[in-house]
Order: sequence, then structure tokens, then C-alpha cells
Amino acid sequence: MPAAAHDGDRHHQQRPRVEISRVQADSPGREDRSNRSLNGEWVEITNTTRNPINLRGWTLRDNDGNRYRFDNVRIGSRATIRIHSGNGRDTRTDLFQDRRDYVWDNRSDTATLRDDRGRTVDTETWGRRR
Repeated sequence: MPAAAHDGDRHHQQRPRVEISRVQADSPGREDRSNRSLNGEWVEITNTTRNPINLRGWTLRDNDGNRYRFDNVRIGSRATIRIHSGNGRDTRTDLFQDRRDYVWDNRSDTATLRDDRGRTVDTETWGRRR
């Protein structure tokens, strides 16, 4: 079951313009490191504004230091993109990290989205911290 972004920690902060909206850390089915299984784990990022935003230079990281760096990717107004762990052809709605192993820990991890200046834009944590 995908984790939904938790807004409880943001009650005193302004809502981010771009946010981690959903995470599927546990790939459905058998985890056999096939490309299908790898692409079954993903992170969704949503632009909550009325204007498109270029994510060039932004990064998405896990607790172990795995990093995905966005190239010249524009996310449309109020649009969502899904970043998969495995291989595939990038589209407007789906991006691929082209990895051969899983990124997100099923039991406990944190996805951190940073802008091109290294500032944390949003985080999503699930499970218990080690």
C-alpha cells in the first residue's frame, strides 16, 4: 500500500510548491530484481502551483545516499510525475532512475526532495528510524 505524504509536520510551515505526494516503497509481488519489480517501487512528486516548474538540478535521495538528479524536467501546473527505480523511457508522467537494484527500504526510509540549491523542499518518512 503506498504511503501518503504526511502533512502533520507542516502545520506551522507553508505548503511546499512541489511535494512528495506518494511513495510505493514495497514493490508489489515477488521482489526478484526484475525490471518490472524495480519499476514497481516509485515516488510521486506533485507541483501544487498554477505554473510549470523546471526541476533541473533537483535531487531525490534516500537514507542510504542513493541520489537521483533531475535533468531538464518540467512538471506542469498541478501535475504529478512518478520516479521509478528501474529502467525505462522517460515520459511527461514517468521518469526512470535506470538502476539494477531497489532504492527504497520497505520497512523504514526517508525520501528527500531538494531543489537546485540543495535546499530541502519536502520529505516523506515511513516506518521506524534505525
